[in-house]
Amino acid sequence: MKISVKFCPNCGSMNIKWVNPQMWSIWRCWDCGYQGAVVVEDREIADAIRKNYLNKIENEGNGSSEDK
Repeated sequence: MKISVKFCPNCGSMNIKWVNPQMWSIWRCWDCGYQGAVVVEDREIADAIRKNYLNKIENEGNGSSEDK
C-alpha cells in the first residue's frame, strides 16, 4: 500500500492535518493557517507552491520595512 503525503495548497507545507478525524474533508495547515477541503498530493506542485509562498512572504517583509 502506497502512503500518500499531503501538502498545503496555500504554502506547500507538509504540516497539514485533519481538523477533526471524524470530519475527514477538512484540513488545517499549521504553518500558514489554511483551512479547507483541498490538499495537494504531488510533491513537484507542492515545491512550486512553497517556492512562490516563500517569495511572497519575503517580498511582503521587504515592502513593509521600506515603509517604516
